[in-house]
Amino acid sequence: MTTAPSGEPSKLPGPPSESPSASAEAEGADVPSGPPAPLPSSLPGSLHHVELWVPDLARAVVSFGWLLGELGYELFQEWPAGRSWKLGGTYIVVEASPDRSALVHERRRPGLNHLAFHVGSRAELDRLVEAAPGHGWGLLFADRHPHAGGAGHVAGYLEDVDGFEVELVAGG
Repeated sequence: MTTAPSGEPSKLPGPPSESPSASAEAEGADVPSGPPAPLPSSLPGSLHHVELWVPDLARAVVSFGWLLGELGYELFQEWPAGRSWKLGGTYIVVEASPDRSALVHERRRPGLNHLAFHVGSRAELDRLVEAAPGHGWGLLFADRHPHAGGAGHVAGYLEDVDGFEVELVAGG
């Protein structure tokens, strides 16, 4: 659990509100008046947050701050040992917690291997992969890029200086 104060939950993006009046009126049904009911602030089963304990907050802010910003996340919280970025109802934390038991992350050990993000198009994937080294990320599996995940999978696999891996997936 993060030491940062919790923010207010935000509405998840969803389909535009449709007024039930058009189809209901056509059928002669009673239609409630007033504004539509608000969307729930959380969708059961959706990801609330991910917290990554990092060895160096300044390095993590450079690498994750850039990447998350490029993916549409906005800075959400700041405190002396951490930062978080939020997109919709999900936020991602990087924290140099004093409770860490080690100063090195190893993605091949049991635990978190990587985070995967949709990036949209192949052009967006290429843009991010090209810019990544200037923000602390290196391309993994360069000899198989962009099909390191298999022939039908278009993605870039990046690793930051602290060993955290992200997968940027183009398309569906």
